[in-house]
Amino acid sequence: MGAIEVFLLSLMIASCLLPSVSAATRHYKFEIKMQNVTRLCHTKSIVTVNGQFPGPRIVAREGDRLEIEVVNHVHNNISIHWHGIRQVRSGWADGPAYVTQCPIQNGQKYLYNFTIIGQRGTFWWHAHISWLRSTLYGPIIILPNKNTPYPFAKPYKEIPIIFGEWFNADTEAIISQALQTGGGPNVSDAYTINGLPGPLYNCSAKDTFKLKVKPGKTYLLRLINAALNDELFFSIANHTLQIIDADGVYVKPFETNTIIITPGQTHNVLLKTKSHFPNATFYMTARPYVTGPGTFDNSTVAGILEYESKTKLHLKNLPLFKPLLPALNDTNFVTNFTNRLRSLASPQYPANVPQNVDRRLFFTVGLGTSPCDKNKTCQGPNGTKFSASINNVSFVLPTTALLQSHFFGQSKGVYKPDFPYSPLNWFNYTGNPPNNTLVANDTKLMVLTFNTSVELVMQDTSILGLESHPLHLHGFNFFVVGQGFGNFDPKKDPSNFNLVDPIERNTVGVPSGGWVAIRFLADNPGVWFMHCHLEVHTSWGLKMAWLVQDGTLPNQKLPPPPMDLPKC
Repeated sequence: MGAIEVFLLSLMIASCLLPSVSAATRHYKFEIKMQNVTRLCHTKSIVTVNGQFPGPRIVAREGDRLEIEVVNHVHNNISIHWHGIRQVRSGWADGPAYVTQCPIQNGQKYLYNFTIIGQRGTFWWHAHISWLRSTLYGPIIILPNKNTPYPFAKPYKEIPIIFGEWFNADTEAIISQALQTGGGPNVSDAYTINGLPGPLYNCSAKDTFKLKVKPGKTYLLRLINAALNDELFFSIANHTLQIIDADGVYVKPFETNTIIITPGQTHNVLLKTKSHFPNATFYMTARPYVTGPGTFDNSTVAGILEYESKTKLHLKNLPLFKPLLPALNDTNFVTNFTNRLRSLASPQYPANVPQNVDRRLFFTVGLGTSPCDKNKTCQGPNGTKFSASINNVSFVLPTTALLQSHFFGQSKGVYKPDFPYSPLNWFNYTGNPPNNTLVANDTKLMVLTFNTSVELVMQDTSILGLESHPLHLHGFNFFVVGQGFGNFDPKKDPSNFNLVDPIERNTVGVPSGGWVAIRFLADNPGVWFMHCHLEVHTSWGLKMAWLVQDGTLPNQKLPPPPMDLPKC
């Protein structure tokens, strides 16, 4: 039997092993095309899905199969990531370019084919190559199974609210310049709510998102931070939000006037409107939380909450209230907010945090430097390039897909399976930085056997300044069992870990000048990216990858790739 026959036979066997569900198959077609869009009185041609900005909404139910055909009509290479979807044994559909697939080239197409297993809530999709996610993004709404109610009163209406960033300049030119100079990329010109900058920016009053509500109703707001580079505070003037979900996982509800949401995260919140028409309108605003040494967009995006009235009122004449947001560097608020997040941990929605750990890992995360290329001028410290690293390794994406090279046993020269379990050199991570700030540039993977329970502590470093890092793990949810400031103490800190009802997420912020501890079960075979959701495709972007080996049972193995998997 030849190699092709063996491959086809394995494909047939694998198809029999995929989950059998009676749920629906939902089809979408994403035509990647250029579209002229005007914001801030500035018109430019941007990459879109179906000419929409933000892109189209995907709606499915838990257990449904999604088939999304992506056709590339632009000159840029394209890949799409379905952020927060676990992709159980469907890693070929995860999307990060050169990790789970080669990008879709001009004139080509690819069918993303996967099943929603054990998940419901708010997720989102975005481009996962270069800086194309500045315009290529949209919501994914996964409803519970039919006849399965929410664990809270059914809302009157559900509304996605997506935070983004708008750049007047070409974002591909911005990232290209940053990669050449090794400096920080230029910041955005505005933040947006559902693609609109709002009235606090010049020439943008007409481009304002308006949320029209009725008195005495409860609305479910599906909040998504699709911004490239900034964690955001968000508040609605004179209204309280009830947090009921984080990253698609139900939480113990609590009320707050303001939330903090990092790039990549989602929150479902309940907004209960006032019982009577309030004779006023209300700003809902977002602005950044900033901890790092780099420049940032110090502006505020606003939408307007309007009440519907039975009588004809001139809304322009009503008073307009503004919320009071925390200070730009209010780490105390961020810490208190995140500490309140707890998994629902009910019999129906348990918190299955691993109680015993097979592998303990310690990762230092932060900025370092790399030498400037010959005959180049670089903008990092002392003429170097800024380079983010994990355990002093600055991850280099290969020119072919990691998952493909692993599956076909062709990893030699593509990656090394020896990512360090802990930093090679120990120092006072949050104290005076070491003299040597250079990092190693390599493609190393952390290899785990199937069903390994992992405890990972991620420690911020002060090498080039303390900074918060929102880390996103593909392929898994994880439990945030502990966090703190200063250096992690392996003798004292684990005694305070929450192993009862820790928050379960796919994206978590490593505190500025502190650490966070997570636990997860490596029960999903494949190659999975983990990266900071800030500037992931620049030298500033923290990133690494995990290789989870196949288990022994047929349903613990990664099926072969689809026939239309893009080629590099």
